[in-house]
Amino acid sequence: MRARRVWAVVPAAGRGERFGGGRPKQYETLAGRAVIEWSVSALLACRDVVGVMVALAGDDRDWSTLAIASDHRVHTCRGGKHRSDSVLAGLEALHELNADDTDPVLVHDAARPAVTAAAIEALIRGADGPSGGLLALPVADTLKRGEAGESVATAERSGLWAAQTPQMFPLGTLREALREGRAQGVAVTDEAQAMERRGYRPRLVAGEAGNIKLTRRGDRVLLEAILHSRTRGQTE
Repeated sequence: MRARRVWAVVPAAGRGERFGGGRPKQYETLAGRAVIEWSVSALLACRDVVGVMVALAGDDRDWSTLAIASDHRVHTCRGGKHRSDSVLAGLEALHELNADDTDPVLVHDAARPAVTAAAIEALIRGADGPSGGLLALPVADTLKRGEAGESVATAERSGLWAAQTPQMFPLGTLREALREGRAQGVAVTDEAQAMERRGYRPRLVAGEAGNIKLTRRGDRVLLEAILHSRTRGQTE
């Protein structure tokens, strides 16, 4: 029997316009390391992960300066204009590395640096099936529908979950789902949506409150506090 292999794709070709600043947010420094280094390192800390494919912009000049770029388990390919294009490019590149269509693939945001190896391993255990799954948290806050800066309605939050990454699906199935979405001109916001469109029901695996995405400047303070606390814990 072939040994279990789990791969990962990290789409990192985006510019992060909402974040602002003079460089892509995945290369901002948090707690002494680039955001993307934290994200990729968490994936590599999982014993089942045999390789990570990072999809980069064609004009990327920052990746090669990072220490993690020289890790033999990390590979790169050219990403696309949209997230789904970069993920699809990463899947195609993994296939060229002899990844099998049945191998599970974790797709993780480059700008979600505080995910833990424990959460990733829980996802690997809990979503190992044809429909795959994703880390997510039940929505706790009251949801408001806004118009022109004013609250006009309260949305029912029962049954709603906030999606996180990683999300994990069989390589071949996810590749076909993304191909179909692109052919139909559908801009999926995450991999689970692509799978849902084909009738799959991805499993929701409990995530962690600290697994937030660096989207706006205000997120930096919280993420730095989380990452600094982990660094201190490792050195004490």
